[in-house]
Amino acid sequence: MKQQDQYRQMIHTLLEEMPQYQYPVFPYTQERQWRFLRSLMNVRPPRPVTEEFLQIQNACLQEMTREKGITDVDSLASCSIDNRLVLWQGDITTLRCDAIVNAANSQLLGCFQPCHSCIDNIIHTMSGVQLRLACHEIMQKQGHEEPAGQAKITPGFNLPCKYVLHTVGPVVEGQLTPKHEELLASCYRSCLNLASENGVTSIAFCCISTGVFMFPPQRAAEIAVATVQEWLEETGSSMKVVFNVFKDTDREIYERLLNPATVTKR
Repeated sequence: MKQQDQYRQMIHTLLEEMPQYQYPVFPYTQERQWRFLRSLMNVRPPRPVTEEFLQIQNACLQEMTREKGITDVDSLASCSIDNRLVLWQGDITTLRCDAIVNAANSQLLGCFQPCHSCIDNIIHTMSGVQLRLACHEIMQKQGHEEPAGQAKITPGFNLPCKYVLHTVGPVVEGQLTPKHEELLASCYRSCLNLASENGVTSIAFCCISTGVFMFPPQRAAEIAVATVQEWLEETGSSMKVVFNVFKDTDREIYERLLNPATVTKR
């Protein structure tokens, strides 16, 4: 089935579930169809889905990821301060490793804002509707919102990674406090502990809390690197830890922390 046919079939299925989102004119270009499909997936509540839909969705998302290009964690160069640490700039949903970390919200159900650019939205979109269902099951059993500083684990579904670790970072409103810093460090430790318990040998962290949660990027990076280094030293783990960045400014921050000699020579 061609990609555009996959889009159309999935859109029609989702509109049957959610007729309130019926478009006056069906989008006629492939790009617009994808945006409409992604929007429907983003707003879809966690509910059962047919096997037919999953087969089409899974084939579609996996092919989209292949077209973007998958990066294998083993192909990435280590940092100068520790050969277990890696700095990588790219789309975390295209990284083949054991686990990636999602900067989640306290509902742990993903971002419901259509086509939002946050990492929570992108991970849920490219993983597929199964991810929201898996998170919903966790939250139903838990019976309350996810506190900051903890972590949960789900399969990666259609992502190249085996697992997604979901953690809620602190929200910084006003001045940065020691409590904010403690909670951010706890996010990293909780993810590393949970990853180790599940046999993970490679993990990729996004820049937790530095987006809409407004944690200062420089201090967040300092805490991230220090916490990971401390955990590796305490546990003696050989786990490969990737610090994934998307923006050039974040890459420059992490470059100074992870490859200081190289930066100094410039």
